[in-house]
Amino acid sequence: MHSKTLLASLLAPAAVSAVLNDLAVRAGLKYFGAALGEGAFQSDSTYASLLRDTAEFGQVVPENGMKWESTERTQGVFTYGSGDVSAKQAQQSGQVLRCHALVWHSQLPNWVSGGTWTVETLTAVMESHISNVMGHYKGQCYAWDVVNEAVGDDGNWRSTVFLDTFNGTGYLPVAFNLARAADPSAKLYYNDYNLEYNGDKTDRAVELVKLVQAAGAPIDGVGFQGHLLVAGTPSRSNLAAALQRFTALGVEVAFTELDIRHTSLPAPASAYATQGDDYANVVGACLDTPNCVGVTVWGVTDKYSWIPGTFEGQGDALLYDANFTRKAAWTSVSSVLAASATLPPTSTSSSAQACGSSTVYVTATATAQPVTVTVTATVTLSQTATTDPAAIQTLYGQCGGRGYTGPSQCGPYTAACKVQNDWYHQCM
Repeated sequence: MHSKTLLASLLAPAAVSAVLNDLAVRAGLKYFGAALGEGAFQSDSTYASLLRDTAEFGQVVPENGMKWESTERTQGVFTYGSGDVSAKQAQQSGQVLRCHALVWHSQLPNWVSGGTWTVETLTAVMESHISNVMGHYKGQCYAWDVVNEAVGDDGNWRSTVFLDTFNGTGYLPVAFNLARAADPSAKLYYNDYNLEYNGDKTDRAVELVKLVQAAGAPIDGVGFQGHLLVAGTPSRSNLAAALQRFTALGVEVAFTELDIRHTSLPAPASAYATQGDDYANVVGACLDTPNCVGVTVWGVTDKYSWIPGTFEGQGDALLYDANFTRKAAWTSVSSVLAASATLPPTSTSSSAQACGSSTVYVTATATAQPVTVTVTATVTLSQTATTDPAAIQTLYGQCGGRGYTGPSQCGPYTAACKVQNDWYHQCM
């Protein structure tokens, strides 16, 4: 038995509703959210119903509807029908709306990417685009991805029409200043992939934040996209270390486009268990990082994932399969969140477990809105733990798991004690 295990069981809730956004908020995050695919949302009622479930997803982000090619395909002609799908859904359901993305080299209309510009004329184009698009959604967006993927995979600045025209990174503070002028209330993010590995690309992104700050421009957050590989995802502690490089600069962080794909399909059952561990590490790293505000999965179901169309033979990367069935990864995420979504807002408790010869003192803090509660527990360690088979656990309460010593029988109106993972069994 390890102190980590005991901490998880100490922080397991007496009763949780097994839905991701509710658990995330109770664990101290602002939201657990998902990308909204505009076409599927309008054509598939099952998909739409799941995205409307605010207990599961408390935040939405448009998958494509607010990108430059969607909003200004022709210069000076702005269309918002696709982007409005997400905005209206968020407004109707009271969900947080993340907005994505303004200055990006991809999904850029040819008149921008292939144009002949000077710094002055491209700045004017950027100002027109940012002020119009952000102005249309002004006051609705919790955050905007102002600049997306400005760093190449090799850790150098990515060659784009913006970098090339400005002959360097001068476009970065320009973009953030224009965004602040267009909507002073929105959080302004830099967003990129492969920052999770804490290598040369992460170093350059740290430089980007410092560069924008040194120019006196506003930057409020950094989005870790989280397009990761099963069995290739960094550990929870390594992910947290990467996040904390940015929070140390005074900005918030979030996982903004999370999916973890199998590189070969069909994948064996063991790979789905590994995928669950990988998802748990990502969500756990956010929970471990003060000023990590939330997690967004890039899609709801494998049925509509972007991955197979981009990476042939790969996929099954999301929490729900193509039949809208929760996968092992969903269970892992809910369990990690449940282990932190623990205490009612005003309670303080301590616990002692007598299981052997040595004693470890464990202190944990759990945030349950609006009060932060600190729990100190005295835990005695040994090789085994016992449960009280006569005690009864309530609906959604913990009823088993490695190191767990509480009630193992489920009470009235509950079906059974079901295994969520090795550490957490729940009355369902």
